[in-house]
Amino acid sequence: MVDVTCSLAEPELRRRAVDAACGRAPFDILLCNGRVADVATGELRYADVGLVGPLIASMHPTGQRQDATQQFDLKGAILAPGLIDSHVHIESSMVTPRIYAQTVVPQGTTTICWDPHEIGNVSGLPGVRWAIEASKGLPLRILVEAPSCVPSAPGLERSGADFDATAMAEMLFWPEIIGVAEVMDMRGVVNNAPRMTAIVNAGLKSDKLVCGHARNLAGENLQAFMAAGIESDHELTSKTDILEKLRSGMTLELRVSHENILPEAVAAFEELGMVPQTVTLCTDDVFPDDLLRRGGMVHHLRCLVALGMNPLDVLRCATLNTAQRLERRDLGLVAAGRRADLVVFDNLTDFTPQDVFASGVHVASRGTLITTLPPELPGMPVNTVKRTPVTSSDFKIPHTEKSKVKIRTVSTPRTTHWGEREIDLEDGYLILPPDTALMAVFNRYGDNSPPGLGVLEGWGDWSATIGTTILHDSHNLAVFGRDPEEMARVANTLIASGGGMAVAKADKHLVQVALPVCGLLSPENLEIVSKHFTDVRDAAANATTWNGPTSMIKLVTGASLACNPGPHVTDLGITDGMTGDVFSTMVLDDV
Repeated sequence: MVDVTCSLAEPELRRRAVDAACGRAPFDILLCNGRVADVATGELRYADVGLVGPLIASMHPTGQRQDATQQFDLKGAILAPGLIDSHVHIESSMVTPRIYAQTVVPQGTTTICWDPHEIGNVSGLPGVRWAIEASKGLPLRILVEAPSCVPSAPGLERSGADFDATAMAEMLFWPEIIGVAEVMDMRGVVNNAPRMTAIVNAGLKSDKLVCGHARNLAGENLQAFMAAGIESDHELTSKTDILEKLRSGMTLELRVSHENILPEAVAAFEELGMVPQTVTLCTDDVFPDDLLRRGGMVHHLRCLVALGMNPLDVLRCATLNTAQRLERRDLGLVAAGRRADLVVFDNLTDFTPQDVFASGVHVASRGTLITTLPPELPGMPVNTVKRTPVTSSDFKIPHTEKSKVKIRTVSTPRTTHWGEREIDLEDGYLILPPDTALMAVFNRYGDNSPPGLGVLEGWGDWSATIGTTILHDSHNLAVFGRDPEEMARVANTLIASGGGMAVAKADKHLVQVALPVCGLLSPENLEIVSKHFTDVRDAAANATTWNGPTSMIKLVTGASLACNPGPHVTDLGITDGMTGDVFSTMVLDDV
């Protein structure tokens, strides 16, 4: 196993490196006949690189040295710094940190900044501690951040834990924690709400990072958000949004999980005539099938280069810019004295990784991990769906005997808007119009109260039922559909399996990906998880006639994001993240 956290400050290591650089001793490893991607100067030039232990000892002219215990002939391939993912939720891959490392290290990623926000919402401080311990001993450097918004929208939803300023201070005291993860309660920050102010101030007092989530913030609200001490954002929406945030001095975490924003970013850089050093790259949320088929950070590189960005600028954003943001002077550059986190690419168009080194150890070759992984950490957080079975009556909306009633609706997915609708009643229950669906959100943390209910418009015509315990960010149990019996069957399937995702059609056929760890992750390997998830994703895509740019699986998992503006259904009812309104009933009045 490789120790990616080993110190570079050992005097004996530095003595050996100096001797090797001067020719008084051989290198441990010599990478020869390659082209170094110099992300500091923007040059691509031939050079050989000598390693001593975890350290780069020398970068020198090609062929100048031959003395090394082991040599790698790169045959003109490109030697680049290991990729650094500036913001990721491993939970979106639906696998454990061990399996995640096994997947992304061969793709060239050697460091990630993980916000275990989803695990924190489900399992609290013990869950975050598990995330930290499960990250140790891997060939991937996992820098863990302290989840800041558990729940993400206090008062608008309930999750499995509640992290106040005291909990934040405790996590920041842990040496493995590098800072405060994305602050999502924008309204709380801008309004100087005591709870959120205390959490942010705990981060500032710790002198660690304070990361943000500034979706749709502009003008004085953006300035207020930054004045509070929050430094970064990945919730980018347009060229205008990107330019305003860059010009405000915010660090951007440009994410590949929302590829539609990448052309906007490239256009912004073209307008500026340069790519600022405050631009970093991240994956944020990548589903298992995409991670297996296309990759994470490496796919990000390909996308940006295909859009016309200079490959060396792209690499700089994925390496040196992020290292500087993290104040990690050992990372991000192929240079003597730096840590030997390196990736060999065959070219700078499709970025096929040939070999990967982590702290000077050859850990992956030709897309396969070649180092030993530790076993899975025992004591995984399971049995987190604490909900008794539901019945079809939970999906029926009773009302007084009137012929019609006016209700408030959640109109359009993702960027939601308030709507109103007159609907019929029959036998004391509301009858869903044919172009709508019901969304029901059950608290799954021990409170067996009735679900929050909302009627969705603009999702197309429904012909199936979708259920999930991946529900940003409370990760309660949500069910979408029209048939109460089928909705109950899907909900009870997920309750029995300890969480996951499932889709059922009227013919009784049901597909499922079981996620028993926090109702979010599977201990299985990525190939198995990807297969089951693909079945669910494809079934979800055919559940409605929706044909918008965002996949149905992303729409359902984000449909309860109560921290964002507009109406969202949570376990408490229909809420609005900007006004703080909570409506326990959808009924407005009788007609």
